[in-house]
Amino acid sequence: MNLLSWFDLVGTFVFAISGTLAAAEKRFDFFGAVFAGFLTAVGGGTIRDVLLGAYPLAWVQNLNYLYIIITGVLTTFLLKKYIAPLRKTMFLFDTIGIGVFTIIGLQKALTFGVHPIIAIMMGTISAVFGGVLRDTFSNEVPLIFRKEIYATACILGGFLFLILDNYLNSINLKVIITILFVISIRIIAIRFKLSLPRIENLN
Repeated sequence: MNLLSWFDLVGTFVFAISGTLAAAEKRFDFFGAVFAGFLTAVGGGTIRDVLLGAYPLAWVQNLNYLYIIITGVLTTFLLKKYIAPLRKTMFLFDTIGIGVFTIIGLQKALTFGVHPIIAIMMGTISAVFGGVLRDTFSNEVPLIFRKEIYATACILGGFLFLILDNYLNSINLKVIITILFVISIRIIAIRFKLSLPRIENLN
């Protein structure tokens, strides 16, 4: 198993925890928590595969995704009082997750022969739409529609990966550089309170 595949599993696990924590804050029952964890972990990849016409879906082909999601949900239920305070650590893993899912989605889209710009869009969808589904399910405004730089980091990371693809042969090196780039953008944006312009109330 290569580095990207390991990161994929880690990202799935962390996103499942993220969805479960969101469900816990809304006081969902166990089924609701599993559903929220599932949406967060594989929702973006599912939308990507549907748009690309890639069947069967990734999580249908590989049951390891379901096992990891259930493990993430159970881990959160059993260790919530230890996991909940680890917001900074979860932020780091979440950022690694969106970086990895951007690359996975981008690469998969390219295998279907789409334009590189569309491939970057598919990568971004893979990375962030699980969170959109999670927030919508939890009756929250999705993070990518707020001022925090999130999807933008994925888009820039996708462009960087395509550039590196022309100069580097090592997939692991390209993955590491791209993930570090996405992490750097997220950290800098939050540290210096950088954000995209907002549409102000016209009333």
